[in-house]
Amino acid sequence: MAIARLHGGPLDGQIIPLDDADQDSLILPYSETQLTYRREGEPSHTGEHDGPTEAVFSFVESGDDISPGDD
Repeated sequence: MAIARLHGGPLDGQIIPLDDADQDSLILPYSETQLTYRREGEPSHTGEHDGPTEAVFSFVESGDDISPGDD
């Protein structure tokens, strides 16, 4: 199992599962647009007994402008 730690953008601080620990980028749905995150550096915790493999992904862009709702 591998996880992505997201930094920056509207999903900052979120942790999501990865299908493939070698992924270089993520395109994620967000409201009515999409967000792009790109991997930074090498994965950590890649040993058999040190927990799930972790990769850091940093926010690159969104498909549209993101503005907070009036809620």
